[in-house]
Amino acid sequence: MGFAVHYRSVTCGELTLDNVGQQVQLAGWVNRRRDHGGLIFLDVRDRYGITQVICDPERSPDAHRIAVELRSEYVIQVVGTVNSRLPGTENPHLSTGAVEVIAQQIELLNPSRTTPFPISNESIQVDEALRLKYRYLDLRRSKLRDNMVLRHRIVKAMRDYLDDRDFLEIETPILMKSTPEGARDYLVPSRLYEGEFYALPQSPQQLKQLLMVGGLDRYFQIARCFRDEDQRADRQPEFTQLDLEMAFVDEEDVMSLIEGLLVFLIEKTTKKRIKERPFPRLSYKDVMDRYGTDHPDLRFDLPLVEISDLAAAGHFGVFKSALAAQGMVKGIRVPGAGGYSRKEIEEITEFARSLGAKGLVSLALHTNGEIKSPLTKFMSADEVQAIVQRLAGQPGDLLLFVADSAKVCNDVLFRLRVKLAERLGLIPPDELALCWVVDFPLFHYDEELKRYDAEHNPFSGMQEEDIRLLDTDPLKVRAKQYDIICNGYEIGGGSVRINIAALQHKVFSLMGMNDEQIKEQFGHMLEAFEYGAPPHGGIALGLDRLVMLFADEDSIREVIAFPKTQSAMDLLLGAPSPVDDKQLQELHLQVRPEAKKG
Repeated sequence: MGFAVHYRSVTCGELTLDNVGQQVQLAGWVNRRRDHGGLIFLDVRDRYGITQVICDPERSPDAHRIAVELRSEYVIQVVGTVNSRLPGTENPHLSTGAVEVIAQQIELLNPSRTTPFPISNESIQVDEALRLKYRYLDLRRSKLRDNMVLRHRIVKAMRDYLDDRDFLEIETPILMKSTPEGARDYLVPSRLYEGEFYALPQSPQQLKQLLMVGGLDRYFQIARCFRDEDQRADRQPEFTQLDLEMAFVDEEDVMSLIEGLLVFLIEKTTKKRIKERPFPRLSYKDVMDRYGTDHPDLRFDLPLVEISDLAAAGHFGVFKSALAAQGMVKGIRVPGAGGYSRKEIEEITEFARSLGAKGLVSLALHTNGEIKSPLTKFMSADEVQAIVQRLAGQPGDLLLFVADSAKVCNDVLFRLRVKLAERLGLIPPDELALCWVVDFPLFHYDEELKRYDAEHNPFSGMQEEDIRLLDTDPLKVRAKQYDIICNGYEIGGGSVRINIAALQHKVFSLMGMNDEQIKEQFGHMLEAFEYGAPPHGGIALGLDRLVMLFADEDSIREVIAFPKTQSAMDLLLGAPSPVDDKQLQELHLQVRPEAKKG
C-alpha cells in the first residue's frame, strides 16, 4: 500500500487476498452499479484498476442509502474492510478479482451528467469525432489509458537506454527561423518586430547539428515538431519524435545504436516477436523493385516482379501501349487465388483503379492445368508460360499485372500487395518485421520547378566516391541516409551529415538557391561549419508511430492524449478559432476575407 493520499489509502487495482481484514479507503469513479434487491454492488474504477464494493443495508445503512443514489461516473470515496469473495464468485479478469470491499462509509465527491457515450462498455463503437470532442471521457476507457501508459513506458525506456550510453537530453527552441526543409511551416507573427515571423520547428535538425559543433558529442530529445501538411492516419500537425545526434560517427554507429534501442524497447514494453535479427539491410533500389515502396511490410512475402521484357512479346495492346510510353509491366502472384470468381477479381480491379491504375490484367492458373487469361488470345503458349515462370506461378495461383508508368505500377501494386496479404491472412498479428533501407539517392529532379531537390533533407552527407558526381550527374549521388522500417511504416530516418561548409553550399546551389538566399536562410550553419565542425550523424524516430505499432492501433490518434482530427481540427478546445481585433492589431495583422468568386 504505497499510494496513500488524502482521499485514498490504496488504489482500485492493488488489493489481493493479502489485504483481507484490513480497513482501506478507495476513491474513484463508479464504473457499474448493480442493485440485487438489497445488496448493492459497485465497481469502483481508477487508473489502476477496478475494485468491487458491497453495500449492505443491514451492516452499513448510511453507506447503502448513498449507494442507492449513485450512477455511472459519479466520483466517490469508500471506506471499508477487505473481504475475500465467496468461492465461485471470483473474477479472474481483474487483478483485484479475489477480493471485495465491504463498505462502511461512502462519500459522494462529485456527481456526473449522463456521459455522451458509455465508459464501462468499450465493445460499443463510438464515432471518433464524438470521442475527440469528449477526449477527457475517452481517456477513462481502458484502451486509451493503456496506450498512455505504454507511451510513458516507451519514453522512460528510451531515456534510460540513452542515459546509460552517455547521451545528454537537451531542449531546443520552439520559436525558430523559417527555412525550407520540405513541409510547410507553421508561422508565429512577432509582436515586437512588425511583419516578421517565427516558425515552429519541423524538427530540431539544424540545432542538433550545431550542438555537435558545440562539442556536446551525444544529444537526444523527446522533441515536439510541427508540419502544416495534409493529414492521414499516421500524421498529425504536431507530433513527437526521439531526436538524436552523435559526433565522430559513421552510418554503422548510428544504425547499431538504434537497432539495440529498438530491440530493448520491444522486449521491455511488449510481448511481440521480432521477425529477423539483425535487421535486414535493403537498398532503396531493391525495395522499390521488389515492393514498390521504400517502406515495405516484410511480415509476408508476395514480391512484385517486373515482366516488361516478356510483355514486349505477342500482340497484347495494353502491354504494348504502356511500353511504348516508356512505362513498364509489373505483376504479383496471389497464392491460392486461382479460383477467384469474376466478382472477386472485379472487386480487386476496382481497388486498383481507385489507386490510379487503368485496370488489372489477370492470369488464373487452375489446378487442372488450365490457364484463364486475356493474354492467351494475344501471346503464344510459350510466351505466357515464360511470364508464369518469372512470377513462380503454381497451379491454384492468380497472377495480376499493372501496365503503366513505373510510379503508377509501384504505387498500385504496393497497396494491392498489402490488401491481398490482409485478405489471405498472411500477416502474423504479434510480429514486428524491421529493416533498414539504405543507398538512397541524394537528389530527385523536380520537373515542375526544373531543379534538383533533396530526397530527404539538404543536410545529408554522401558517399565519398560519389562527391565528384555532383558536377556531372547529381542524380547518381548516393546519400549516407538510412531509414528504419517496421511493418510497412517508416518509423525513423537519419543520415551522416555534411560538415564541410563548401560542400553544403554546393548542395544548396544544386537545389536552385543563389548565394544571397543561402546566406539568408542557412548562413548560420555554414559559418558554424567553418569553426571546426566534427563529423556527425543522427536519426529521428517517430514516437507516435512507434507507440501505434506497439499498441496494435491503426492510427496515431489513438496513442496521443489530445490529438487533432484528420482535418487538423481540435474538437475538444475548438481550434483553430478566430481571435479578436485587438490581438490582430498587436501582431500587425489583418484578416482579409477570401475574394468572392464571380
